[in-house]
Amino acid sequence: MGLWNFVKNAFGGKAEAAEAPTEEVLKAELKDLGLDDKGVELKVEGDKVIVSGKAIDAATKEKIILAVGNTNGVASVETAHDEDTEDAIFHTVVKGDTLSAIAKKTLGNANRYPEIFEANKPMLTHPDKIYPGQVLRIPGGKA
Repeated sequence: MGLWNFVKNAFGGKAEAAEAPTEEVLKAELKDLGLDDKGVELKVEGDKVIVSGKAIDAATKEKIILAVGNTNGVASVETAHDEDTEDAIFHTVVKGDTLSAIAKKTLGNANRYPEIFEANKPMLTHPDKIYPGQVLRIPGGKA
């Protein structure tokens, strides 16, 4: 079982005021992002989302974890079957972070920032649009 923590309301407002979204809202978000959630079940328990089942591949499951975890009102994501995400590496953005700085820290080379950007599409739409509290997927990272 894997457990990842997120900032409950990273994108504005008071954390206490954010209500957890329903499974239907989360599924709609995945669909809007173009993520294939076939084989994956979502269950909301308070401000925690439990992701179970097997996605089409590990990268897709990691993106599903990020998409639901970076939704306002979600404080943590737990996976019931984590053998497909056991090597997943995530980075929580802090004030002053850039994709280049994150790439240097996690991948050893600032010029590898496009790899992080690509690994977080479609959640990221531009390399300069990252926010404190946002959690990013690090592809093949060393952190």
